[in-house]
Amino acid sequence: MTHDATPAPSLEWCLFLDVDGTLLELTDWPSATYADDELKTLLGEVAERLGGAVALVSGRSIAYLDALFAPLKLPAAGLHGVERRKASGVIQGASYVDAQLNGARAALALFVEAHPGTLLEDKDRSLALHFRMAPALESSVRQTVAAIAKPMGTNYHVQEGNQVFEIKPYGFTKGTAVKEFMKEPPFSGRTPVFVGDDLTDQSGFQAVEVFGGISIAVGDRIQGQWQVDGPLGVRRWLEAIAALTDTHRA
Repeated sequence: MTHDATPAPSLEWCLFLDVDGTLLELTDWPSATYADDELKTLLGEVAERLGGAVALVSGRSIAYLDALFAPLKLPAAGLHGVERRKASGVIQGASYVDAQLNGARAALALFVEAHPGTLLEDKDRSLALHFRMAPALESSVRQTVAAIAKPMGTNYHVQEGNQVFEIKPYGFTKGTAVKEFMKEPPFSGRTPVFVGDDLTDQSGFQAVEVFGGISIAVGDRIQGQWQVDGPLGVRRWLEAIAALTDTHRA
């Protein structure tokens, strides 16, 4: 078990926040995820204190994030960086179904039909095969997804997550999303902080550390410069940021 250990908050930060397992507890099925009003209010307060320099960086689509956190609409990177909404509201890389994944869609759907407890999450530009309800199938899921992705060539790769394997476009990560955000206001010139819980967040950790920033791991699946037990610890940390005054500037 980890123990909450976070750096003293600063108004000079910009935040990059994973969602599932970080802001919200993991659920058995993606559709069961729910963001309560208190969290939405807290995120809005933190964004206001940091001049809007708060972005969600998730494996979910931006459309899903907007529905989950409505009416709050933050800068966001979806599908592990494949989609990105700037602070200006301009969205890149979203809003179309990748037909090149059609063969993989059909093959993964057949696998799910034959293997109860697995779930195919179709995100239009990527395909995620979940096995949280059937952990004994991990080896089979891994091999199946790899075999289905292989004929698609080097434009796609398999992203491993927490009891999920995802076929997604190559060259996009949470780290690449962070780097793009850091070129733009209100993120540029601030100290970046990335908070995440899963293997997919490691590239985000590496990106903020290149900028002299801070990585905070949630739980014990990955290692960061700092560590918190779970989403409740993240909320307490966010509350401390929301309570900052101008005397707390770094």
